[in-house]
Amino acid sequence: MKHQLNRRDFLRYSVLTALGIQFLPYTGLRAAPSDRVRIAHIGLGGMGLSHMNWFANLPEAEIVALCDVDINRANEALIALKKIHPDTKAEVFQDFRKILDRQDIDAVTIATPDHWHAQIAILAFQSGKDVYGEKPLSYSMREGQLMLKSQQETGRIFQLGTQIHAGDNYHRVVELIQSGELGKIKTVRLWRTGEPPLIPSLTYQAPPANLDWDMWLGPAPMSDYAPEKCHFNYRYFMEYSGGVFQDFWSHIADVVWMSMPPKGLKSILANGEKSEGVGDTPKWLDVDFKFKKLDIHWTSIPPDVPGAQERGIGAYFEGSKGTLICDYGSREIRINGQVLKDIPEIPKTIPRSPGHQQNFLDAVKSRTQPESYLHYAREMTLPMHLALISFKLKKQLKWNPKTETFKNDPEADSLLWRPYREKWNLIGA
Repeated sequence: MKHQLNRRDFLRYSVLTALGIQFLPYTGLRAAPSDRVRIAHIGLGGMGLSHMNWFANLPEAEIVALCDVDINRANEALIALKKIHPDTKAEVFQDFRKILDRQDIDAVTIATPDHWHAQIAILAFQSGKDVYGEKPLSYSMREGQLMLKSQQETGRIFQLGTQIHAGDNYHRVVELIQSGELGKIKTVRLWRTGEPPLIPSLTYQAPPANLDWDMWLGPAPMSDYAPEKCHFNYRYFMEYSGGVFQDFWSHIADVVWMSMPPKGLKSILANGEKSEGVGDTPKWLDVDFKFKKLDIHWTSIPPDVPGAQERGIGAYFEGSKGTLICDYGSREIRINGQVLKDIPEIPKTIPRSPGHQQNFLDAVKSRTQPESYLHYAREMTLPMHLALISFKLKKQLKWNPKTETFKNDPEADSLLWRPYREKWNLIGA
């Protein structure tokens, strides 16, 4: 099939470009716009099943493969898929590489543990597949750089799974912040309450027959199997993730980067306490980020500002003329002693999302980058990685945003990247 950019497409792409939405050459499209997008799901735990259910209920998507290193999870997912599409011909796999080898798959979703996100995405790009990748973007800062490089070289589509990004409330917050009604914003406070669960001990044993433990570990350091740190609990071990902070940073930092992308990061200071038990991610974490014209403060408890105490997660914008507090679905504005839910005079200027997953399908077909595209997601995720390095080293760190290295700190620089276990270095990094 031959693809040409007609006048209607050209005009539509011109509008998207004016809105700051990146588009890619049309030549990468493998299926006709009228065809369904053929999708494979890699990682089928809680979020992976959500991915499958979301896309299974979209008419323009066809699920053709399911993959998990725990084959029981993949088989259970197939049973669930058959309840939605009894005639599905989706196949089950334990090794994601078999999916990437297939030429009849247009896109993959990735909901593996964090330490696998980057390599699978890069390999998918290289195999000509678009990617809907779960947050956080990557395990390390350097991985984000490698992902962006590969995506730009291959011209593939990427959507970060920050589903709340598509919500109307975040879009409206952006319009309110960008209107200037709050004045100049110099400080933003972010928080997420909650501690990691207490994991008292690890019960080392032979891995179950249904789980390929060596592949589950993949690029992470070799370790004996213990059920307490596999599947959901992986996020509470620094070998694989960064705890509550890493889990939720993208949920709420997203509204800041949507509204007023911080530039010129100068320093990072994290203070926290390691979780109790055998988990080693932060029990609580306070982080001060200093950007060129903005301070961002992260806390594990709500800050002492109006409206924060009743919100377990939130963002508080402090402007010279007023403030705005928000969470996923609500907001309050305080100006001149008034408490408002909205300022009707501020027009709606940002196109609303058709839905996060639909937005991805539309992007795959049109070859325009979606709402949470990779370049945006990497810039939004980067401070999270640096905060965890500050937590590990227990000191303030100075950052050079041009070179993306720490200033005069080789020890901190060494933590921007964790070398892959040789057997599972599949991208030659």
